[in-house]
Amino acid sequence: MNTNLLAIDAGNTRTHVGVFLDGKLAQSAAVENNDLKGLGDQIEKACATLDSKTDKCAMLASVDAQRDQQLASLAAGRIDGPFYRAEKDLSVPIGRQLDPETIVGVDRLLNAAAAYDVLRQACIVVDAGTAMTVDLIDGAGTFHGGAIAPGAQMMLTSLHKSTAQLPDLRFAPPQEPVGHSTAQAMLTAVFHGMRGMVRELIEQYAQVIGTFPVVVATGGDAPTLFKDFDMVDRIVPDLTLIGMALTLQSATKTQL
Repeated sequence: MNTNLLAIDAGNTRTHVGVFLDGKLAQSAAVENNDLKGLGDQIEKACATLDSKTDKCAMLASVDAQRDQQLASLAAGRIDGPFYRAEKDLSVPIGRQLDPETIVGVDRLLNAAAAYDVLRQACIVVDAGTAMTVDLIDGAGTFHGGAIAPGAQMMLTSLHKSTAQLPDLRFAPPQEPVGHSTAQAMLTAVFHGMRGMVRELIEQYAQVIGTFPVVVATGGDAPTLFKDFDMVDRIVPDLTLIGMALTLQSATKTQL
């Protein structure tokens, strides 16, 4: 079965809405979580794109359980077809080697599944969003977890709120390696600190599995942080949405 899917990926800060036609991503857009009108408009636009398809469905992946019902109401009533929640209704097709009782964010599993489905080899997924995760998938397609750190904006906001004089900044690349103002010093520390952390983690993971894996980056800050970073092999902005389509395709094949 070809995938005709409305995919909604609800993160901590933004919600991504994607449309897959015949298994391929046809359109995607990101909306701030507090912009309910914008989100509704994007879902309406996505549903209009799917109108001509007889086989269609919707899927939600959310890291915030409190928003599940709100988003489900926005999507389920607009699609003439099944509505699924990733991991709750359809299992993400990725093996896991984790501590017992561990609860993993569905976005991390979807990213891992999407990356491994294409690469078919050991890989690392760096998701640079509200938080930054650096996760390891081995050569057999098993998700091992990894590292979770504050994202770039969270670091800057924490510096502002936890001190008396540091300014409130929006994340952007620093103008030069040495910050000659307080603002530039903060941006320099966050930018190079995050890249340095990723480099160190990649090297540590490589020692664990005995080879340097392919590194895939995603998330809203990935282009700013990694577009010219020698440790990152590719940037895939819609990796989580691609993992949702893969999850649907995997479940459909199983049912057949």
